[in-house]
Amino acid sequence: MSELSGLTHGQRERLAFIDFSLQYFGHIARSDLINRFKTGLAASTRDFTQYRELAPDNMRLVHQTKQYYRSEGFVPLFNHDPSVILTSLSRGFGDGVSHQVQPSSQCIDAVNLIHPEPRIIATLMRAIHNRQPLSCEYVSLTSGLSQREIVPHAIVNNGHRWHVRAYDRKHGAFRDFVCTRFVSATALQRDITSLESQASDSQWHNLLTMTLIPHPDIQQSKAIEMDYGMQDGKRDIAVRAALAAYLLRHWQVDCSPGHKIKGQGCQLALANPDILSQVENPGLAPGVSVGH
Repeated sequence: MSELSGLTHGQRERLAFIDFSLQYFGHIARSDLINRFKTGLAASTRDFTQYRELAPDNMRLVHQTKQYYRSEGFVPLFNHDPSVILTSLSRGFGDGVSHQVQPSSQCIDAVNLIHPEPRIIATLMRAIHNRQPLSCEYVSLTSGLSQREIVPHAIVNNGHRWHVRAYDRKHGAFRDFVCTRFVSATALQRDITSLESQASDSQWHNLLTMTLIPHPDIQQSKAIEMDYGMQDGKRDIAVRAALAAYLLRHWQVDCSPGHKIKGQGCQLALANPDILSQVENPGLAPGVSVGH
């Protein structure tokens, strides 16, 4: 909007931080702005006043908590790029989060085909941050469109796409939901139980050590050892059990008995496949039969 074009870079960044915090966490205090940008109380008050002038229906002040909360009629003042937001959320709110990444001709990242909608990510993040359950419409490969209630606790990039780890009230278990498959999501003003919290997700807290080695079919195994920073021909990687199968699939690690996968680009093999008995979804790993 034209009002934003007349602001200085610093003003835009501070207003973008207010906008981001309201959209993705649901609240913000003056102290958050002061701590982030090292400004004074008077300056932060001016920023909140300016934000309210630009977006009068986006927030409300609750004097008891001295915080501004996201209003139901919230409309983002800034167009936060989904890829930047997800990267920033995974690393903590980063500098320049309100701007799209400028492509470089000298350092190129692989193209991502899909990104979840910002409104879905924002709703998921607020639910995680505020420990709230969600009512959502979700499309699965097995049952199609259905209504669900979930309690999310983490958003994860599994190497191929973003998913949310959540307690599924329908099935009474923690599951992974692909972020692009949400049609709608609405926070419920209800408490969650201890069984639905992240602390009860055993697969999330169980850390496994997977030992990766060069695939036996690779003749020049030293090249693979160098690629993956191996020591003594192997590399041990600690990973959450909930994410282990995704990592193995992403890196095309041969997990078959005797490492028999051929001609499918597998450069790595799993030296301790018995560890997959501790994984809830081992069938996602290359070479693991459904009956594993």
